[in-house]
Amino acid sequence: MHLLLFDQQDNWTQLLPLTFTRPVAALRIGILTIADKWAMYAKEAGLQTLGYLAFPFLSSLYPTNVNREEKLLVAGYALPNPSLWQAILALEPEQQLWHNDTPLAWRTNLEVSDALVSTFPRPALEDGIVQYDKELVLIDNPTDIFALNGAQIRHDYALVTKGRISAGIADPHTIVYGAENLFVEEGASIKAAIINAEDGPVYIGKGAQIQEGSVVKGPFALCDNAVVNMSAKIKGDTTIGPYCKVGGEISNTVFQAFSNKGHDGFLGNSVIGAWCNLGADTNSSNLKNNYQQVSIFSYASNSQRDTGRLFCGLIMGDHSKAGINTMFNTGTVVGVGCNIFGGGFPAKHLEPFTWGGLQDGYSHYKINKLIETERLVMARRSLDLTPEYEAMMRFLHTYIHDHAKPIRDLGQ
Repeated sequence: MHLLLFDQQDNWTQLLPLTFTRPVAALRIGILTIADKWAMYAKEAGLQTLGYLAFPFLSSLYPTNVNREEKLLVAGYALPNPSLWQAILALEPEQQLWHNDTPLAWRTNLEVSDALVSTFPRPALEDGIVQYDKELVLIDNPTDIFALNGAQIRHDYALVTKGRISAGIADPHTIVYGAENLFVEEGASIKAAIINAEDGPVYIGKGAQIQEGSVVKGPFALCDNAVVNMSAKIKGDTTIGPYCKVGGEISNTVFQAFSNKGHDGFLGNSVIGAWCNLGADTNSSNLKNNYQQVSIFSYASNSQRDTGRLFCGLIMGDHSKAGINTMFNTGTVVGVGCNIFGGGFPAKHLEPFTWGGLQDGYSHYKINKLIETERLVMARRSLDLTPEYEAMMRFLHTYIHDHAKPIRDLGQ
């Protein structure tokens, strides 16, 4: 069998702006992306490939790979665990696994299409449905990513390190507390740092660096080729995705990949997409002065939504940038492809492809200028902006700014 990860329209929309450029399963939470987690379970069970059932405008970047062979369709918005995985593997041909009204999996050899992201074909006969009522965690909102990150670091740490031996730390000037909860991949570099893994595991990926004077507290994940700059203070429940560079003070935050916050400044209870940059001394508030619960903008309702959380900082979509000394208010949502700069607090919701700041006002970020910048940014990491990726970004820009259509209809 093959494994395919599918989205549902409502869930994907609720996770915007992080899902403008990816399926839900491509989001990183813990050490791994959701797709990586499912792939590790699938590999152990002998499944052959992993693909996606994504919206049409994302399908060239996240292909299905297989169609006519027997396959397991699994919800990309569900976080795997052994109990759920066993329930999925126990499905008979053409049976589906549901949790109340939420589809979780389908074993089928029927031809499937991206229409599944809009309407999942519930079987007419109830004996085709298996109800699942055990341990289940679904990703429903951007705030779930930082709120669940500590638990997911622990989950992924057990997966990634099972049966393996850490490369360890050779540097005599690095101090480690709770060394039994530390795993270092080959090629990582750690110099004159303090690492405290007593309250949760610390994972250091291949080629990653923790530079001199930094203090790190677990649970913490520093993914492959990521860098913690000198004298940084990294608090628990934080993930720094592959090829990211961070500094200053960071708490309970998830960086997806290829993003930078290289200088001083505070960031807490936040999620930063891919290819973002936060300029020197950028800060984000994560607690309101009146200690009230934080509300954030929801693309699903096109209005502010109460998160039910006391702490919530910045949610930033891919390819967004903030100039030096930018001050983000509590619960700010920045769309994909924004360039924000200038004094004062930017608006709490910045629409996708916004250019400017509070003092000089906001305008649309011209797509050719954005593409030119992103081509240069990717070249700095020895990567090319592929025609498929450029087409996806141009599609988003056209849809959002040239057509007055609801965001929730984006995938149709």
